[in-house]
Amino acid sequence: MNLLLKGILIGLLFGVPVGAVGAMTVQRTWEHGIKAGLVTGLGSSLADCIYAGIGAFGLTIISDFLLKYQTAIHLIGGSLVLLMGIRLFFRKGEAAEKPEVPGRLGMLFSSFAVGITNPAAILTFLFAFSWFGIAGSSTKGNGWSIVLGVFVGTYIWWSGLTAAVALVRKKKRTDHFQKMNRIFGVAFSLFGILVFIRAIPV
Repeated sequence: MNLLLKGILIGLLFGVPVGAVGAMTVQRTWEHGIKAGLVTGLGSSLADCIYAGIGAFGLTIISDFLLKYQTAIHLIGGSLVLLMGIRLFFRKGEAAEKPEVPGRLGMLFSSFAVGITNPAAILTFLFAFSWFGIAGSSTKGNGWSIVLGVFVGTYIWWSGLTAAVALVRKKKRTDHFQKMNRIFGVAFSLFGILVFIRAIPV
């Protein structure tokens, strides 16, 4: 299996949304449509590519710095997610029924910001590279193949998730907007609180 395919497989395995970005993608697809979900997923994929690149090219100076200050970086990410949850939970009913579509650049940046505030992802990718036998073997060309594969793999996942939510969205009722926003608001808030709990040393 060449490095590009290995990168795609790694991206598929580790792109599974088990956190805030996954909830963001589902919520935005549900409220604003498939384009919003795809843009949100793109932000997360770009963040994953940066961390995959740091691992693939062995940029230890950057990785050591990020891991050293990961507590502060996690707290920034947790604050962003908690703020989004609170705003979503208290959104007015009229706004929920006729939601204003935010700018695509804002969607991209917010999901990228949440994704990039997880420096521990570097360790995840290093473990994956070691598991697939590609750790320490990345020349400049090979490194870019791995990063490209990770991007393709993660974005395939986000695209599939977005498409699935969009199909369900077609059957929704307009009076469900506020109820769903409350649910997503609670979910985001819990993710943010969980980040704080995990980041603060005991």
